[in-house]
Amino acid sequence: MTFPAPYTSREMKIEPEWIDYNGHFNMAYYNVLFDRAADEIFALAGLGPDYVKTGNSFFTLETHTSYLRELAPTDTVKIDIQVLDHDHKRVHYVQQMRHATEGWVACILEVMVSHVSLVTHKTSEFPPDVAKMIADIAAAHKALPVPPQVGHRIAIPRKT
Repeated sequence: MTFPAPYTSREMKIEPEWIDYNGHFNMAYYNVLFDRAADEIFALAGLGPDYVKTGNSFFTLETHTSYLRELAPTDTVKIDIQVLDHDHKRVHYVQQMRHATEGWVACILEVMVSHVSLVTHKTSEFPPDVAKMIADIAAAHKALPVPPQVGHRIAIPRKT
């Protein structure tokens, strides 16, 4: 199977109840859209909703969000997903939320997830077929440029 590089989600709408008292798309709901897009690509790797029936799943370990440009309540978005790295139980990836028609990047989310046993509640290895699909996706994404926000440290610069 050939994987798109990057994987681009379906087009998604900002829902009216996600607009906060400032009239802005509330930061919490960016994650809802990122999560929906991640569900799409992980389903391709064999980690869709039915995967939990195996007694396994994957959980988010860490995220880093960079808000770059404001989205209007009527905007629609698409999310590009790029697998950056993986091992026997983890996947490191980045998502770029783009305005669906104009293409500019509104937000970037860097994520680390880990495979877990729902029985032991401990990390566990991906099954071989899933590990192969993740490796194939990562190989398809290897040549993509990495956004500068990846690995970015949060700090207040100080003059010395």
